[in-house]
Amino acid sequence: MKILVIGSGGREHALAWKLACSAKTEKVFVASGNGGTAAEAKCENVPIAAQEELVQFALREKIGLTVVGPELPLAEGIVDRFRAAGLGIVGPEKKAARLEASKIYSKAFMEKYGVRCAKSGDFTDLDTALARAREHFSAGAPPLVIKADGLAAGKGVVIASDFKEAEAALSAFLQDRSLGDAGASVLLEEFLAGKEVSVLAAASVVAGKGTILPFISARDHKRRFDGGRGPNTGGMGAIAPASDFSQAAQNDFSRAILEPTLKGMKAEGMDYRGFIFFGLMVRNDRCYLLEYNARLGDPETQAVLPLMDSDFADLCVAILDGSLGDFPLKWKQGAVCAPVAAADGYPGPYRKGDIIAIDAAALAKTGAKLFVAGADSALRTSGGRVLAVSAFGADAGEACTAAYRGLAAISFAGMSCRKDIGREFTG
Repeated sequence: MKILVIGSGGREHALAWKLACSAKTEKVFVASGNGGTAAEAKCENVPIAAQEELVQFALREKIGLTVVGPELPLAEGIVDRFRAAGLGIVGPEKKAARLEASKIYSKAFMEKYGVRCAKSGDFTDLDTALARAREHFSAGAPPLVIKADGLAAGKGVVIASDFKEAEAALSAFLQDRSLGDAGASVLLEEFLAGKEVSVLAAASVVAGKGTILPFISARDHKRRFDGGRGPNTGGMGAIAPASDFSQAAQNDFSRAILEPTLKGMKAEGMDYRGFIFFGLMVRNDRCYLLEYNARLGDPETQAVLPLMDSDFADLCVAILDGSLGDFPLKWKQGAVCAPVAAADGYPGPYRKGDIIAIDAAALAKTGAKLFVAGADSALRTSGGRVLAVSAFGADAGEACTAAYRGLAAISFAGMSCRKDIGREFTG
């Protein structure tokens, strides 16, 4: 079977690698891919971005399966285009992708179907939003979460600790249009304390029937610097599983989050044959949904997929043919740690064009796997998050040690990383 993966980041490198591991896979094309996917076994990058061109490529090459990595093509309706052409593609249709593409729509969906979440209100007028923020902080309340309604490449969420920070964020979004149309409407949401957990899942819902099959848990580390300090980023590394996600919390997640989400998908008549990400805040074994993503998370995918002990290509086929409820999903015993190496300046303006040096022998000794996120075919840096190194271990401690040893075998000018990814589970 020929497979097409759409995207160019670290998540897409992990997807291409895992799909290529299947004995059923003849070749994996990645559009547009990166320097890591270019060197992966069975993989070939194709420089195509336009959706209609991708459809024609898939028809010409007789692609049997397409998997969409990032959120923007989903929001723009790439799944609808492929299915109209009779092509098998893993991802939600445009209507269903609104669960991520619009924070306001997503929140209304949660409230309508009883998905446990934070209280919030939505605003389009700056003065009204500022008045609500002023009222919030005058009452001595905790931080206020400000979310741009639309897709903002990880830049649409601000946790304001005081009114001054809230005013700056709201003015930037609603008045200065720093995020364009994505920030034309905002949510003001209560701040929830607790431990963040990511649950990735496969979903196959069509014509009011279907299932959601959750994966092993993970934890992303969003803040730029050690100890959870500094600005939010797209993710500085992940650990899987999140061993403090207790069985009681998992049961609560099923009851309070997953089941009502599935009920809502069915009731809304969604065609959702793809992946879904549940971003959770867990407190005293009670789960609150922070957000949906209509695809797999990054960098969680780089930690979760190496633990999957089932054929990923078969899983994708099961999503499409309606047999997901019977799929024998299996996981390896152990843990994977995946710290991210970032370019100097990230998440602000960052360096580009630096050569990545890899000591292949030293990396191989650690057993770690390199997943490239922001580098071209010559392995010159091109993104803020440049790469992740994923390593397996019998436990979190062993996985973290191997991952950081693997990271030490790689260097580029201005390279930096957090040193504490997964360390909360190592004692």
